[in-house]
Amino acid sequence: MNALQSPAAPELAPSGDGLSAAAAVAAPQVDAVRLSSLRPGQHAIVLGLRMPHGDHGHGRSLVMRLLEIGFVEGEPVRVMAVGPGGREPLAVRVGGTMFALRRHEAEHVLVRVEEVRA
Repeated sequence: MNALQSPAAPELAPSGDGLSAAAAVAAPQVDAVRLSSLRPGQHAIVLGLRMPHGDHGHGRSLVMRLLEIGFVEGEPVRVMAVGPGGREPLAVRVGGTMFALRRHEAEHVLVRVEEVRA
């Protein structure tokens, strides 16, 4: 266990293994939720990425893909729509670009929900 983790905290992508520093969250955030838990239309800010448990090399690839798409710390994000039955795919706008994510991919993006002022 490293300094970024507590026994109950999710495993965070480390910044010292070749991943971008944006992949790590400085400390477990009390207000952090998973992108997959947002309702369509909710605005949020990316806090970081969570490394999948039991990683067999696939988790690193997933985290790298999410970083390349633009899920970096401080980036605005919003779930625009969800698939049939409220499941998959999730249409997600990150920055100025729209992407379709599977729910299991969105579970690895940690965000802070933002209140939108009219």
